[in-house]
Amino acid sequence: MSFDFITKKLIQQQTQHRYRQRICVAEQNGREVTIAGKTYLNFSSNDYLGLNKHKKINQAMQEGIDRFGLCASASSLVTGFHYAHQSLEEHICLWLNKPRCILYSSGFAANLGVLQALGQENSNFWLDKLSHASLLDGALATKATVKRFLHNDVEQLAQWLNKNHFDKNQTKQNVSDNLIITEGVFSMDGDRAKVAQLSEIAKENDAWLYVDDAHSIGVIGEKGQGSLSSADPDIVMATAGKAIATSGAFVACNEQLFEYLVNFSRHYIYSTAMSPALAWATKASLVLIEKEQWRRDKIKELSALLASKLNDEIQLIPTESSIHAIIIGEESKTLAVCEKLKNKGIWLTAIRPPTVARNQSRLRVTICASHNNKDISYLAQCLNEVLN
Repeated sequence: MSFDFITKKLIQQQTQHRYRQRICVAEQNGREVTIAGKTYLNFSSNDYLGLNKHKKINQAMQEGIDRFGLCASASSLVTGFHYAHQSLEEHICLWLNKPRCILYSSGFAANLGVLQALGQENSNFWLDKLSHASLLDGALATKATVKRFLHNDVEQLAQWLNKNHFDKNQTKQNVSDNLIITEGVFSMDGDRAKVAQLSEIAKENDAWLYVDDAHSIGVIGEKGQGSLSSADPDIVMATAGKAIATSGAFVACNEQLFEYLVNFSRHYIYSTAMSPALAWATKASLVLIEKEQWRRDKIKELSALLASKLNDEIQLIPTESSIHAIIIGEESKTLAVCEKLKNKGIWLTAIRPPTVARNQSRLRVTICASHNNKDISYLAQCLNEVLN
């Protein structure tokens, strides 16, 4: 039978408690989610700033539809690049203090699009061990030599770069383009990359620093600039579908790289452009993000509250973000904990391999600005009970 491995793989997933199924959501916001007629406190959302369904963003979306239409109708290099796109790119450049910005359909597409364009035979990619799947996929799909340094181990990275740590077949003369790749906030642990140190290492070794800021943008920094609030990476990718509460992604970079991506990034060249109405709504969201510091302050306050109310036996991975990881271990045990929380009206998704390492299955708790003190207290109470 053709493709009989499909059945075998699915059975294996079920046996290992890693089987994944979609769940239809009737309605959700940063605080609650309604599934199969029941409403739960939602601690799995990436709507970190609680901006989803914000009236001003919705109004901007409708204005964009009326003015530009919902669909771009072509790729950006044909007739798909609208004034809405140009306006959003210019706003991002001013916000992040970067010369140029280019829009992609998603963060996954952006990471693949940039890395595949940069991954030439004389390119060397240095990835943090916990880099997102899209970064790893993008890197491995190129001609570049790929090395993965231990998570946040800047000393190991520096040693490798200093020693030009590559295969014996390579020489110093044909190894010239080094790209350090990391996440600003790591999606499963919630901890931050040592971006300032990585930036210094990059400069010392004539390398570039690429930061995936999907979980940092909007949440970190006084105006939500993410990693750019503490350092100046050469390339920053960020998604709009999390704290920004719309969809799509952007890459902020220098002028020359921008021109190169326009000419050689296949994910940009051959994809229909982002909806212009969506770009218009995204710009409205950025205005709110820059002005409303209280949203970031509230995440910090609620995060501190959660940590203070958990039993001492429950360990949170240190974080400055919205993401709070609680390691459970075995897949079956993690699923059982999630089911107990669900019965108490708490929605948390079990994160299992291969998303995380074996025996590292966890609860990935996300705190949003739309939560309140009562929500956090109830969450802590439930966690203390089910993890006892």
